[in-house]
Amino acid sequence: MVEEKNTEEKDVDKAKRILLVDDDQEIVESMRVALEAKGYVIVVARDGNQGLAMAEREDPDLVILDMMMPKRSGFLVLEKLRRTRPVPIRIIMITANEGSRHKAYAEMLGVDDYIRKPFAMDRLINSVDRLLV
Repeated sequence: MVEEKNTEEKDVDKAKRILLVDDDQEIVESMRVALEAKGYVIVVARDGNQGLAMAEREDPDLVILDMMMPKRSGFLVLEKLRRTRPVPIRIIMITANEGSRHKAYAEMLGVDDYIRKPFAMDRLINSVDRLLV
């Protein structure tokens, strides 16, 4: 029994950690369920400030970041993560915004993928799998 537990703990240690930063409870829950089903460990932040703090504390392998949030926008979070981390973290930005200027700005800041809401969960999972290979 103890041996089995140690194996499970090792699997959790190896699992990739994803930080979800979004203030929309339903979207967070949908992403969390889908990504946990694929074996990822999920941590959640509800606004940009909390997202920055959790990125520092949790050191995730990937951040899924909403553009429009209270306290600090996704752009400001992205900018700060790119400026302050010695090793760039993988970041997927999700947004309901249709503007191409926003996408161009996110790409200029170094986002790894940009997904418009609503999106098929397969689209997100494919992007996550590709970035965390």
